[in-house]
Amino acid sequence: MACQGLASGETLKSLKAESETLRKKLEEERKKLHDVELEKVAEKAEALGELNMKTRRTLKGHGNKVLCMDWCKDKRRIVSSSQDGKVIVWDAFTTNKEHAVTMPTTWVMACAYAPSGCAIACGGLDNKCSVYPLSLDKDENLSAKKKSVAMHTNYLSGCTFTNSDMQILTSSGDGTSALWDVESGQLLQSFHGHSADVLTLDLAPSETGNTFVSGGSDKKANVWDLRSGQNVQSFDTHDSDINCVKYYPSGDAFASASDDSTCRLFDLRADREVSIYSKDSIIFGAASVDFSLSGRLLFAGYNDYTINVWDVLKGTRVAILFGHENRVSSLRVSPDGTAFCSGSWDNTLRVRQEG
Repeated sequence: MACQGLASGETLKSLKAESETLRKKLEEERKKLHDVELEKVAEKAEALGELNMKTRRTLKGHGNKVLCMDWCKDKRRIVSSSQDGKVIVWDAFTTNKEHAVTMPTTWVMACAYAPSGCAIACGGLDNKCSVYPLSLDKDENLSAKKKSVAMHTNYLSGCTFTNSDMQILTSSGDGTSALWDVESGQLLQSFHGHSADVLTLDLAPSETGNTFVSGGSDKKANVWDLRSGQNVQSFDTHDSDINCVKYYPSGDAFASASDDSTCRLFDLRADREVSIYSKDSIIFGAASVDFSLSGRLLFAGYNDYTINVWDVLKGTRVAILFGHENRVSSLRVSPDGTAFCSGSWDNTLRVRQEG
């Protein structure tokens, strides 16, 4: 039965050998385009001065590990989710809690702010992505307005709204990503291509960007076309799970953070990995990454409780930030680039700024 559909003279063994030959040819073609190293080109770039990032706010209120966080487009509010089953909306200026939702499950592994700032989405071990509309009334019961949008067959690992409040993109431990209509809860497109849990996703930054990148336990980072559902590019140079992927501000590249204790930069136009951010002294996995607004800095949160700041062009580390007392699980630069927030297994979030 396994050989059904094979042409005469073809065996699974011969097809595997053919696919391996084609893969090698593709690698050779890629290598032809590899004419110069990024660090070599960057030698002429001016070195970065000393970076002095200070913790400006510490957000306390979760009773367990903070697993995910996201900024509102207003550059002021933050949503965070935790292992305690709570999702909290914070005012990062005053550190006040504006809204709190208790989910029907612990391990709320994903949360996202809608582009309008009028709703949040979250989910985790309940295999669902739920959307909660936010109102100005602080005492309103948000749970009563909850809308279940996405349904996966395993845990929800990530979610993000597209460029409107009407569509949401999710990734799951069931090995798929999916695009959903928020209003009807209808599945618009599903994305199959990972051979293990999908752990992270990020949408291309441009308004017209119809692609997103996902990373998973199969050590692969895949780029997808939102409209067709096709896997258009794939990168598999990591040696362990990919915990986080993040597009470069221009949309022409993306960075990844992995349990292999490295972060890597992939150029989509060159179709290859162009830089590795690592040091022999870093032996713990990287859980989260994000770029500065200019794209010159890469912030990376690690399982040894630190945040390393890398010079994207030169590949060197320009700062180590301390403060968290457990692994840094999530990290996001604010929409205006003036601050970044990190969430940690020490139950807190920290907002930092230069100066």
